[in-house]
Amino acid sequence: MSAGNSDDKPNLRSIASLAGVSHMTVSRVLNDHPNIRPETREKVLRVVEELNYQRNSAARALATRKSRRIGVIVDRPVEIGPDSTLRAVEHAAREAGYSVSSVAASPDDDGVRPREAVAYLTAHGIDALCVIAPRASSVDVLRELTEGLPTLIVKADDDPNFLTASVDQRLGATLAVQHLMDLGHREIVHVAGPLDWLDARARERGWHAHLKKAGLHIPPAFVGDWSADSGYEFAVAFDELPPFTAIFAANDQMALGILHGFRDRGIRVPEDVSVVGFDDLPVSRHFLPTLTTVRQDFHALGTLALEILVAALEGGSTERRSRIAPELIVRESTAGPRGM
Repeated sequence: MSAGNSDDKPNLRSIASLAGVSHMTVSRVLNDHPNIRPETREKVLRVVEELNYQRNSAARALATRKSRRIGVIVDRPVEIGPDSTLRAVEHAAREAGYSVSSVAASPDDDGVRPREAVAYLTAHGIDALCVIAPRASSVDVLRELTEGLPTLIVKADDDPNFLTASVDQRLGATLAVQHLMDLGHREIVHVAGPLDWLDARARERGWHAHLKKAGLHIPPAFVGDWSADSGYEFAVAFDELPPFTAIFAANDQMALGILHGFRDRGIRVPEDVSVVGFDDLPVSRHFLPTLTTVRQDFHALGTLALEILVAALEGGSTERRSRIAPELIVRESTAGPRGM
C-alpha cells in the first residue's frame, strides 16, 4: 500500500482515499467517535498504522478545542514524595496520550506564587489542573482561580470545589500509633511537618485522634520543617532520657535526623526510644537502625490522579474523592518500651 510520493506526509485525505471513506470519517475515527461501524474503524486504523501517521497536535487542538495538556503545580518538588508523584503523573499522561506542563510553586517570598503558576499554565492552554503537595493557603487561592477548569488536588479531605486523590494520611498515622501501642508504648510524641501542609495536618490529626480514642496522654507536637536538620534539632534537645518512649515522625527525613541526634546524645534506638517514620523512602531500609515507617505508593497515587482527570475530561465516571491505603513497614527502629 502506498500513499503516492514517499516525500509527501500522509494526511486525512490520503488516508481517506486509501481506506475508501470520507476525510470526515477518518477524523471521527481518530477522535474516537462512538458512531463508527467496527469494520470501518478497523479499515481506517489499518491504513493509519501502515502510513505511520502522526496527527499534528496543534491541528488536533484547533479541531477539538482541547490541547490534551495537563497542568501540574507542585510545592517543594525537591522533596521525594511530591517529585515521585509528579513523575508518575507524567508517565501516566504519556500512556494516555496527554502531555504535562508543570510549575514549582511556593507561597514563600522567593518562589512562584500559586496565582502566578495558574496564570502561566492556563496561558499555555491546559485542559485540566493537578496540584501536588498543597498547602492550605495555596488551596484557598486556587478556589478563586480555577472555576470551569477540571482540577484535582492531591489531598486527603473532601472538597466541594475539587476532585481529590490521596494516600489515606490519617490511616497511615493510625497504623504508626497502633503499632507503637501494640508494642506497649503509652507515651507517644509526634514530630509533625509544617501544619500549613495538608498532609502534615492530616497526619497530626490522625496521631491525636488515635491517642484520644485510646485514652492516652496527648503531649504537644513538635513542629519541624520536613528536613533531617529539624529532626536532629528536636533530638539533641534532650541531655538525658526523654519522658516519652516512642516517636511518630511525620516523614522519614525528620526520623533520620532524630536517629542521628539521639545517637549523639547517647540515647539508643529502639532500646530507649522507638521511632516510626512516614513515606518509606528507598534509603530508609539503610538507616541505622533500619526504619519502621509507613509506606506511601507515590506511583499509584500519581497514576490515580491522572486517571481521574482524564475520566473527567473525556466524560467517564469518577469518584470525587479517591484514596489509596498506606502500608506499615516494620523494621528495627521499634521495640517494646524501656523497662519492659
